[in-house]
Amino acid sequence: MVLTFFVLMLMNIIKTGHVSALGSCPKCGNVEVPYPFSTDDTCGDSRYKIYCNNSNNGNGILEFKSAKGFYYKILSIDPSAQRLIISPPDLVQDGDTCQTSDFSLQGLRLDEHLPFNVSTRNTVILLNCSDNLLRSPLNCTSNSLCRVFQDKMLEGKNNACKGGLCCHYLKDSHMTSYVIRVRVGGCTAYTSVVDIRPEDPVEKWSYGIELQWLPPN
Repeated sequence: MVLTFFVLMLMNIIKTGHVSALGSCPKCGNVEVPYPFSTDDTCGDSRYKIYCNNSNNGNGILEFKSAKGFYYKILSIDPSAQRLIISPPDLVQDGDTCQTSDFSLQGLRLDEHLPFNVSTRNTVILLNCSDNLLRSPLNCTSNSLCRVFQDKMLEGKNNACKGGLCCHYLKDSHMTSYVIRVRVGGCTAYTSVVDIRPEDPVEKWSYGIELQWLPPN
């Protein structure tokens, strides 16, 4: 009977191309890990891999790993809506430098072979942009939401992220849904707001990058 079970499992792997999903994973510290997410090989669905970081005095933090190997803290998971929100990368402010902590990897890139994509509810704010962006369809005008972010969130700070050209755009279905890019010659830093309400105070905006996922087959 055990042999039959393993034969059937092997046939399923050959048929579907991945290992069958297991049960839900245990908590990461005090944080629930809802199905289909997997924090190790013994639970969840391996296509929905996330990471449990217990280095903070045993207080578990769930993290999402990009295709380039950068870890983003998971702020929330909504299984019913099949959406999760990850924390934007830190702004690195050192002298004349304005970069995000994932700049060396050219920002966020998702693995296109996995069931995740960047949702269309994200408004991306780009900072320290090249004049090349003035020829793009992005909003780099004085009325851009990025100006509000610069004026309010970076108020009183002497750094390169406050000055210079900035832009914003709403991630929509016509754009690639796997990348938020930063680079030399473009913009070197960014943040993101989920389901933005421009009339709200800037400090009340919901900062994060919302990802959505396809359900398991």
